[in-house]
Amino acid sequence: MLRVRKPSPAVTALRPSEYTAALVQAIRSEPSRVRGARVLEIGCGSGVVLAVLGDLGAVSLCGVDIEADAIATGRSLLCELGHQAEIHQGDMWQPVAGRRFDLVVANLPHFPMDHFEVAGRLSTWSSGGIDGRELLDPFLEELAEHITAGGRALITHNAFVDVERSRRILRRHALAMHIVRTVLVHVAKEKIDLMTPSILAAEEGRSIHRYGPHVFADMHIVEIAAAGAHG
Repeated sequence: MLRVRKPSPAVTALRPSEYTAALVQAIRSEPSRVRGARVLEIGCGSGVVLAVLGDLGAVSLCGVDIEADAIATGRSLLCELGHQAEIHQGDMWQPVAGRRFDLVVANLPHFPMDHFEVAGRLSTWSSGGIDGRELLDPFLEELAEHITAGGRALITHNAFVDVERSRRILRRHALAMHIVRTVLVHVAKEKIDLMTPSILAAEEGRSIHRYGPHVFADMHIVEIAAAGAHG
């Protein structure tokens, strides 16, 4: 009898999400902008985004994640696919202090809710704190110190997590952002039930769409670069 090996809990928890799929699609849509680039992923999780970047010809791959399971899983995947990569365990920018990259990508947890485990994932893979910006703001505040002249970033950004606040932060650092594409993502009931009530009330009918028990939300893929450098 053939036995099917069940994936480990870590691999299951790190499975790529709809957010990851949308980010990968945006990256794959412009392969010429990846070839020869030195790339960094903050919150590299399963390692699949780095694998895509490697397949598209990035000259170097670097990933950072705070979770030990993510480090092990990412290293394993990249090794299996024949990609050489630096994978560091640490808190956001700390492992790459003083370094700059041509392309920075991130799919940070920024759902506005307190820190709870959801659907087998640690809170660090879901929650962005009460306003959703616990990780997003530090990322944006230091991004300019880690991209090269002419470099850029591609990140996921929920439409209900104050896009204009992100623009203001970036302007202070001579960066600008524009929305590359917007996709509709399904939001599980257990996450909606934990969402910060004031944000849910303000955004329902705007960026959050409910159809009976099913809830969807607008999510942006955002490009960030020096002011005036988009295109």
